Amino acid sequence: MGWKGILASAAVGVLLAAPAPAMDNMTHGHGDTKEGHGAHGGHDMEKMGDKVFSGKVGPWTGEARLVDMKAQMEKSGVSAKALAKLPASHHLMVTLTDPKTGKPVTDVAGSAEIKGPDKASSSKVTLVVMGGHIGADVNLPKAGKYAFRVSAEGGGHKGSAEFPYELKK
Repeated sequence: MGWKGILASAAVGVLLAAPAPAMDNMTHGHGDTKEGHGAHGGHDMEKMGDKVFSGKVGPWTGEARLVDMKAQMEKSGVSAKALAKLPASHHLMVTLTDPKTGKPVTDVAGSAEIKGPDKASSSKVTLVVMGGHIGADVNLPKAGKYAFRVSAEGGGHKGSAEFPYELKK
């Protein structure tokens, strides 16, 4: 990947991670539940993309979302020339929550294995901490059914989850 691809990936990461610190203290006295101020849409990063999984990931409650990076960047006013240079098509966001406290778990590392529609192609990416989630840019090059296996480890705990996703183009 050339320096322009690296720069484009960094820009996407910044755009996707920037709202997370702002969400960190959005309860404003309403408690830590989603009925508080953080439930309002618009600036809530948890609502970006398509929810592709919700359930247990080891000891944590997990949610996975896939963000179509080109669509997200177009909404941000990025030029078509810059969009053409994006090295990956989607951003995978995995939010892990401590079921006892309801707070996001941020001291974790993870990976995701992705099997493509032709079953022969697969890839593995490292999920890195990005604000309130762990994530990575992933390439889903063609329409069809994909299988994801997400693994996470942190704080002496491990967990994994599998889920399907169908990309329609």
